[in-house]
Amino acid sequence: FGTAMAADLKAAVTAAGGTVVGSVKHPINTADFSSFLLQAQASGADVIALMNAGGDTINAIKQASEFGITSGKQRIAAMLLHTTDVQALGFRAAKGILAVHGFDANQNAETKAWAERFVARHGRYPTAIQIGVYSGLRHYLKAVAAAGTDKREAVAAKMREMPVSDPFVQNGKVRADGLMVHEMHLLDVKSPEESKAPGDVFKIVRSLPGDEVFRPLDKGGCSLIKN
Repeated sequence: FGTAMAADLKAAVTAAGGTVVGSVKHPINTADFSSFLLQAQASGADVIALMNAGGDTINAIKQASEFGITSGKQRIAAMLLHTTDVQALGFRAAKGILAVHGFDANQNAETKAWAERFVARHGRYPTAIQIGVYSGLRHYLKAVAAAGTDKREAVAAKMREMPVSDPFVQNGKVRADGLMVHEMHLLDVKSPEESKAPGDVFKIVRSLPGDEVFRPLDKGGCSLIKN
């Protein structure tokens, strides 16, 4: 997964005129990121991208903060950083970390209301993955109702035909290859002073149209497209 993500990121950076100066892999669930972080720091790269998740992301950012990387000129971009990860890290360690998501709980009144309902039921703020699952299931059920059947082909056709509109995404669309294309946001972790509530962890730096963010339809190698 991380290898595939790194390849996609390299292609995107290169296409945008940037340069990837190096990469290094670490064992999963390692406790010591020092050698990997120091290599990245010594590379002189403007941005250090983390292609891990969960505890590995949290520990890597903690140690990057201890090495002074997060307070220097280099920026860290965590490809899978969630609200819960920032809460586990604390704002002082996570401040200024960049992330990319399709959802931010404080984006607008609708997303705030959905997040508050989630907190009331589960006792914690939602991640983009959790509301993404909600969105996918909701769209599927709406497609079943619209198709009047749960037969696979009919429901799939309805899912592609109907726009996706809910607290997670507005004006999303399911392509022929099954990928749901929607707006994505470049996020920056807030400072402790900027955060006004436990779930108020990100600020939106820039919103990007889905057609500019997701892989082109003819570049995925999907057999459905050949048909």
